Amino acid sequence: MMYYPSQLLERAVDEFAKLPGIGSKTAMRLVLHLLRQDTKAVEAFGQSIIRLRQEVKFCRVCHNISDNETCDICTNPRRDHSTVCVVENIQDVMAIEATQQYRGTYHVLGGVISPMDGIGPSDLQIQTLVERVQTGDIHEVILALSPTMEGDTTNFYLYRKLSESGVKISVIARGVAQNDELQYTDEVTLGRSIVNRTPFNISL
Repeated sequence: MMYYPSQLLERAVDEFAKLPGIGSKTAMRLVLHLLRQDTKAVEAFGQSIIRLRQEVKFCRVCHNISDNETCDICTNPRRDHSTVCVVENIQDVMAIEATQQYRGTYHVLGGVISPMDGIGPSDLQIQTLVERVQTGDIHEVILALSPTMEGDTTNFYLYRKLSESGVKISVIARGVAQNDELQYTDEVTLGRSIVNRTPFNISL
């Protein structure tokens, strides 16, 4: 059991250790690092986290993180607004943008269908995607979900929901390895999988 000379130190370490991928030893190093900084630097660090939680918004169109009601991608006139890339989470948007191979817009589902985890279609931003397609302004929907069982299940569900609209439905090329998460795929592979996307095949 770790010895703490201060309850304040212990409380801070406990809070850092709640972050994903951060164990107690790493949390201790981070807290001790902050203790070595001057007060203004630590206050700026703390205020940035507080402001993030209080002021960050989710785009009313695509559900990406934004500083405004509508994100920079959705308001950019140079983007192809007739193409929507459907992703699981915000990290996937960041990963695809890093490839510089895609100029359309996005739709962030907020997860994938996973009955084992109690996540159903109603828990995701699927209805808003359907409504976007029903406007008639969308010509292609790219399903860019991770090639996992849950991702494939969600792809199939979305295909069933959108196919009657007549919109073109594509899926990213299988250059992304099975069971890999999109956000951890290298930029070259991910970029090629977007460029070389294929029509969705119900037998996939």
